Amino acid sequence: MRLAVKGLTAILSIITVGAALSLPVSPARAADDGNSKNVTEDEIVRALAPPAKKPLTRGLSIGPQTDAAPSATETKLIQSVRGRSTRSLSSTEREEIASAAKDKPNIDLEITFDYNSANISPRSLASVQALGRALTSPDLKGSTFVVAGHTDAAGGEAYNQDLSERRADSIKRYLVDKYSISATDLVTVGYGKSKLKDLSQPMAEVNRRVQVVNMENKTTASK
Repeated sequence: MRLAVKGLTAILSIITVGAALSLPVSPARAADDGNSKNVTEDEIVRALAPPAKKPLTRGLSIGPQTDAAPSATETKLIQSVRGRSTRSLSSTEREEIASAAKDKPNIDLEITFDYNSANISPRSLASVQALGRALTSPDLKGSTFVVAGHTDAAGGEAYNQDLSERRADSIKRYLVDKYSISATDLVTVGYGKSKLKDLSQPMAEVNRRVQVVNMENKTTASK
């Protein structure tokens, strides 16, 4: 009798395992592994080219957008940082760039990176490629863009500042190498963990991102 019970238990275990393996992946899990946060070239162009278009959704944060030409002060600032290395910017210059960017066409692409790394995550590569196509489109080509790197709140200030700069540099290098965008048209800046996107979840992946801002429209940029 005891052997019969053990045999029956073994058969039931095999049936249970087989049923579990045959179950389809739930939609929620499939969505986690998909490209739901990737954006298209058209979405990026609409966000970065004045005048403002309808607000976008799907993980995009679009700031105030205007047609106004850069002020003399803003133009002087951009000219002074164009061609500079990311690490050469002082904390004052970083904040001046952030202030000047507030009313410019911008898009927060949620380009994510591997933890503690400047390597672009595979699931964000499509967004970076869309960015490259957008910045070389007739509507945007020739403008000057700020590429700002951000980290989450893990780690110290100095470490995160360095990491955010390397992340901005990683995006710039990809755009220059793959899309032949002029390096002087891309001003890279790092903000470390000083400008979290989600203050309620300082360690969240959404904070490890790159924001792109159109600082000078090609029709007004002085080069």
